[in-house]
Amino acid sequence: MRPRTVFCLALSCGSALVRGCGDHGREVREWSREELDELERKWGTEWGFSGISAFAHLPYHKCLTTPSELFDIAIIGAPFDNAVSYRPGARFGPRAIRAASARQTSFRGFNPRAGINPYQNWARILDCGDIPVTPVDNAVALKQMTAAFTELGARAPASPLLARPRLVTLGGDHSLSLPALRAAREAWGPVRVLHFDAHLDTWHPAKYPSYWASEQARFTHGSMFWLAGEEGLLANGSGAPSVHAGLRTRLSGLEDYEDDDAQNWVRISADDVDDLGTRGIVDSIVETLGTEDPVYLSVDIDVLDPAFAPGTGTPEPGGWTTRELIRILRGIEGLNLVGADVVEVAPAYQGVGEETALAAVQVVFEILSSMVKKGLGEMGRTGERAGEGVRDEL
Repeated sequence: MRPRTVFCLALSCGSALVRGCGDHGREVREWSREELDELERKWGTEWGFSGISAFAHLPYHKCLTTPSELFDIAIIGAPFDNAVSYRPGARFGPRAIRAASARQTSFRGFNPRAGINPYQNWARILDCGDIPVTPVDNAVALKQMTAAFTELGARAPASPLLARPRLVTLGGDHSLSLPALRAAREAWGPVRVLHFDAHLDTWHPAKYPSYWASEQARFTHGSMFWLAGEEGLLANGSGAPSVHAGLRTRLSGLEDYEDDDAQNWVRISADDVDDLGTRGIVDSIVETLGTEDPVYLSVDIDVLDPAFAPGTGTPEPGGWTTRELIRILRGIEGLNLVGADVVEVAPAYQGVGEETALAAVQVVFEILSSMVKKGLGEMGRTGERAGEGVRDEL
């Protein structure tokens, strides 16, 4: 044996002996609940600029690998942007949204518009990390996202109030709504969709002309709702329409609306806010969707005007302001939201002030507020019916 090898082995053994002797006879301290609570009070608070970039400083767990961590609402990232038709970069959206959420904390999380603090309420909300989506194979990526959403959506919730947990996804490009809706169907059956966007996203895949057409090329961030309709993921076919809101894009022609009509969507344009106001938009949405049917909420950040959200892949002038969108989101808090996504944040195109990611953070905050507030209302209904032996589960 070479001298150097003998020397290294001796050092290794000596180090192991030192560790062993150092640990010999040491008692492992058992901490009381009171002591642990004291440590949390002393050291558990994080300022907006401290800590890792979990969404709003929420507890962070890689939920896909820690099934014992129960949650009522999961924040889950889907860093995928290989299905875009224009500017890439939304794969960095989850990271940007989390970073921009730093000023949101549980101790200052009261939402005066909603009248609650979603972070200090009945729901256990976790940042569940990201789905490790492959960037080199769209077919595999679609399978991964479908499997991940389905797995998380099938978990038992932390609260006995819920029948199933909710997922709020940070995108990523808008194609992720297809696997999210596949998972939603497993949990809820076909759902209705409230879709905030500048674009229809119900385009027939053939509307993207190419000599090199393929089966995989059908899956894009502009065709996913058409595909969802074809797969029976939406309740639209049963006479219960879904809703687009904020539309203002150019079309291939009026036949695009015909394809959209065939899938039973109601369209609200961006310009309608000038005539109806935010209250009129809210009334139109609620009148169409009601408050009982399960609804999946999908917010493409390009529903906002590029003045407010330039950091996106397909910006369209003439959109809503951030304040208008927030007012509308607060007005629809009575919807039965069973899942949501906020997509198409591409931070490379935003300014140094993070205005696009900040807008996305506020959208997530409003969604969480609505989900938690809806749960409080259902809790009251459950209590009222307890004497009748009826349980209302969300």
